[in-house]
Parts: sequence; C-alpha cells; structure tokens
Amino acid sequence: MVIQWYPGHMAKAKREVTEQLKKVDVVFELVDARIPYSSRNPMIDEVIQQKPRVVILNKKDMANLKELEKWESFFKEQGYYPVAIDAKHGKGLKQVEQTAIKATREKFEKEKQKGLKPRAIRAMIVGIPNVGKSTLINKLANKSIAKTGNTPGVTKQQQWIKVGNSLQLLDTPGILWPKFEDQLVGKKLSVTGAIKDSIVHLDEVAIYALDFMKSYDYEGLIQHYKIDVSKDADNITWFDAIGRRRGLLRRGNEIDYEAVIDLLIHEVRNAKIGTYTFDVISEMDV
Repeated sequence: MVIQWYPGHMAKAKREVTEQLKKVDVVFELVDARIPYSSRNPMIDEVIQQKPRVVILNKKDMANLKELEKWESFFKEQGYYPVAIDAKHGKGLKQVEQTAIKATREKFEKEKQKGLKPRAIRAMIVGIPNVGKSTLINKLANKSIAKTGNTPGVTKQQQWIKVGNSLQLLDTPGILWPKFEDQLVGKKLSVTGAIKDSIVHLDEVAIYALDFMKSYDYEGLIQHYKIDVSKDADNITWFDAIGRRRGLLRRGNEIDYEAVIDLLIHEVRNAKIGTYTFDVISEMDV
C-alpha cells in the first residue's frame, strides 16, 4: 500500500507554517494517542526546528494508557513537552495551557528582564489531518470557531483564535507527507481514520486490525463478538465467525465479507472493542 497523496493545499500549508513560525512562541504538535509516532509528519522537525514544542497526544480515551505513558516519556527525552488529552470530551485542556506556560517560561523571563509588558502566549497548532485540531481549538475557546469534520482536510486556511487572556492560537491546515512507503504506517493511519478510506485497501486494514487485537487483546476480542475462535485460526475463520454472529450474510447464507470488514474497522476506529495504541514503542525503531 504505497500512497501518493499530496494535494496542493497541503503543499501551501507547509509554506505557510514556515512563514508563520517566527510569529509564535511555541508550537502545539497534535498527534493521535493511538499512533503517537505514525501520526507525526516527518517534515515537522525540519520545519519547526528549535522552536519550543508541546506534543499534544489527543484521543487518550481511545488509547492504551500504559503504552501512552511510555510515549510521553519518549517525547520528554526528545526535549519536548508532552501532554495527553481527550479534546472531544474536554479532558486535560487545562494541562495544555499549563504546559505551554512551562515551555515558554524561559522566553518570557527574558522578555520581562528587557522590560517588555506581559502578553498572551502565541501558539501555532500543527498536525496531520483528522487528529482533532479543530475540536481542540473549539474546546479551548469554549465556542465553535474552527470548522470540524470526521474526514481529513476540513481546515483549509489559517486563523488566529483568542483563548481567554493567556493564549492566542494559530490554526493551520493539516499537513500530510507527500509519500509514505511503509505499509504498516499506512494501515495504522487508516485504522484510526487519518486517511480517506477511498485510497486504501480496507481488507488489508481489517486484517491488520484483527491480527493486532489477536496479539494484544485476544480475550477482549472474543468477548466483544461472543465467539469461540482459536487465536491461531486463520483470518477467514475469524471473519466467518464474526459475520455469522452479527448476521452479516448474503443470499444462500454466505458471509458478506465486505460488511464484516466495514464493521471491524468501524468498531476498532471508534474504540468499541477496546482501547489500543497501535504504535507499540518496544517494537518500533525510534
């Protein structure tokens, strides 16, 4: 699954981020807590360079918390300021402001020594599409300002948004890399909904998700679907069992595999089966 997907507005977004960087004190890099590494844009380090960075791990309610703690430690070791939140339900938002203050303390102390008046922290939010940037901005601002959507690419232009007296946020369009050749990264992005279903093979994504759950949450998987299938059984056997249990059948009592695939992806993507972090740090070259 080699995906070539680099719309013109994303190329423009990269240029705009680079141009606007000098106007901000800190960068909020928003990632998906289920794929903290795979949902990062490889160009971000090149663009942001030495600017203080708060790594916001969103959707923590859908992630494996033990694995998430390991990623927070990893980002701290990289010199960043990690904070895990659940923007949709407004959890952890106060920590975002507190972490921004911590990340910019040195800069503002220097400004104070120079006699400059106190001012709001200027932050720029960046991240790949569909990691929850607009939802986060709306929750922080406590009103619907940024457009939201459940498909990639909703945010199309930059806008400054005031959050109380302490923060000014610059929203930016989502940036996705021009190409990624790692098939596993593509599957992780797809299973979490970061890329459009129309540009991937969903059967491969469903098989990936099934294999992951068999390895990391076998008991939860069979209990959720109320089936009795061996962990070592092939994927067709699993699909058959899920399809029959859920009544996903065609004429002649045959399994509707497309319906099973859609169901599996939907339930994994929406944390109906369990909470998973697909980037297992011990298995990754980071």
